[in-house]
Amino acid sequence: MTGSESGSGSKASESINYGDPLFIHPSDNTLITVINFKLTGTENLRVWRSSMTRSLRATNKLGFVEVKVTKDSSDELQSLKWERANAVVCSWILGSLYESIYSSHACSDSAKDIWDELFETYNKEDGFVIFNIHQRINSLSQNETSLSEYFNKHDTLLKEFDGLTSLTECTCEAVATFNDHSKLMKLMQFLSGLDESFSQVKSHILLMDPLPNVNTAFSIAFREESNQKNGFISSSSSVSKNQSYAFNGRFNDIKIQNNSSNKGRNQNLQCKNYGLKGHSIERCYKLIGYPKDFKFRSEANNDNMKSQNKSFTSNSSSVPSSSSFSSSVVSDTGGSNAHYFTSEQYSKLLSLINEKSSIS
Repeated sequence: MTGSESGSGSKASESINYGDPLFIHPSDNTLITVINFKLTGTENLRVWRSSMTRSLRATNKLGFVEVKVTKDSSDELQSLKWERANAVVCSWILGSLYESIYSSHACSDSAKDIWDELFETYNKEDGFVIFNIHQRINSLSQNETSLSEYFNKHDTLLKEFDGLTSLTECTCEAVATFNDHSKLMKLMQFLSGLDESFSQVKSHILLMDPLPNVNTAFSIAFREESNQKNGFISSSSSVSKNQSYAFNGRFNDIKIQNNSSNKGRNQNLQCKNYGLKGHSIERCYKLIGYPKDFKFRSEANNDNMKSQNKSFTSNSSSVPSSSSFSSSVVSDTGGSNAHYFTSEQYSKLLSLINEKSSIS
């Protein structure tokens, strides 16, 4: 390559201005689609317009619809470049229109004219359209579809509704409260449409403080869906069960420790009044009095003893009154010996049995 050829090549490369809106990149042709959905009318005009604005800005062609890039008729070369770039932008806009809308704008030669006519025609706050979208949002349910599909439908309807009912940007102190209320309503609508298989997840999300936004709630539910598909235990339920088991385990351990420590401590105590173990003289109920709800340890034994005394008393009352009577008592050797008690001895024996029963 000669020096002259090298110099001419460098001059040609320097003449290309990639930042010029009239510059057409080889990939910028009339066959490509810059957004993945089409304008259908009033119901999605704002979403469509927002998406198209973003795409035109990315390709440095937004000036063709905002009257920032105009045709210079005095310069034939610049005029030809503008017409070429304008034709590409027109093709992008027309390619993103629904068929019935496309036919009424196919003959337009200016991207700015098509852009303005679409906005003027479909930028209407139609009450029926708003009502239909609002009704679709409230009646939308997962209905056993994938969580991602349900979330995308819900998110699209919300954006369409916000586009139709957009308010002037608020700058007062109440803007934070208004935004929180809007996020809360969107969260409630999303949760209400989930299937019953996500009932534990919904309870988990509603117990969170503060409540998350819709995107965070979707992330939590999506992890739950993944666990269900892989056969894992629900994360929210497992956490609650583990917390419950851990609490019960700690409670039982504490209870056992307390019982063992109390048992060891009570066995080391001895009452100086009666010599009994299990309490000190300061806690002796026989000295300080029994509490109202006190129950004896051997309450069942006492009841049995009282019933036996009652039976013995009734049996003894059937014996005829005399100076002496006989009672057969089985000896330790298995024999039977006759012992005689006077009435005075019998009364003293009953009083001793009753006294021993009351002490126990």
